[in-house]
Amino acid sequence: MPSSIAPDIAAIRDYLLTLQDTICGALEREDGISRFATDDWTRPSGGGGRTRVLAGDGLFEQAGVNFSHVQGDRLPPSASAHRPELAGRCFQALGLSLVIHPHNPYVPTSHANVRCFVAEREGENPIWWFGGGFDLTPYYGFDEDCLHWHRTAQAACAPFGEDIYPRYKAWCDEYFYLRHRDEPRGIGGLFYDDLNSGNAERDFAFMRSVGDHYLQAYLPIVQRRKDTPYGERERDFQLYRRGRYVEFNLVYDRGTLFGLQSGGRTESILMSLPPEVRWRYAWTPEPGSPEARLYERYLHPRDWLTEKP
Repeated sequence: MPSSIAPDIAAIRDYLLTLQDTICGALEREDGISRFATDDWTRPSGGGGRTRVLAGDGLFEQAGVNFSHVQGDRLPPSASAHRPELAGRCFQALGLSLVIHPHNPYVPTSHANVRCFVAEREGENPIWWFGGGFDLTPYYGFDEDCLHWHRTAQAACAPFGEDIYPRYKAWCDEYFYLRHRDEPRGIGGLFYDDLNSGNAERDFAFMRSVGDHYLQAYLPIVQRRKDTPYGERERDFQLYRRGRYVEFNLVYDRGTLFGLQSGGRTESILMSLPPEVRWRYAWTPEPGSPEARLYERYLHPRDWLTEKP
């Protein structure tokens, strides 16, 4: 049965806006050149958000960190088709979503998202859940980076039970999978959705832990790889692999599909797409090359915390 006590929307909103400021400040300091532009926007049918985008010639080619808090009298049929109990309810959806696309191909692309959804109808208990996670998409893989990423993901989950990291790590591997390519998008991390334990405060605390661990997971990898020399070969491979990122976001990503179906702001929803990308027909990497190693070692779900190189 749904809990009669809904999450504290005001507290969640305050946390997400503070997290946005924290992440943007840290990324600006790491970039060293560019600054985030801020775009406050209003949704005609209810709510709005604050989109912040950094683009330039520094470390990050494009970094988008988007806060949104949208609401409405009812969800469109396409958005509530898999949850018929939501039909006819007013709703609020708020979250922070970010995607970082670096210039240097040795620095991975990263993504994080934390969100909450609440649907209500007078005289009935609210329906609510939390979701989110973070995942890493390297172009040239390094075991120490993968180990650090997953150790930090495990640390985010540890206070909430020993079973949490393995469950949400496996869910991430399953979710960020391009079925039409039969390959993962990257090395995974954490993914969870529809989280409602019946205790909104505990679930909000878990969401905060995931959000607060993102910079701890990503920045050490950025700092380790950002000065690695690269040339046109590495850049070309990076742009080719970015095509997979675009394919996933437009075909499978729940947040993208929900945003577009619910009348969200298109510019903010599609900020996750990289500024430059390439596709090639039936391309395969040269055997024995660093590019082939990405496919052979890193684009396979594996237990990075226990497996030996």
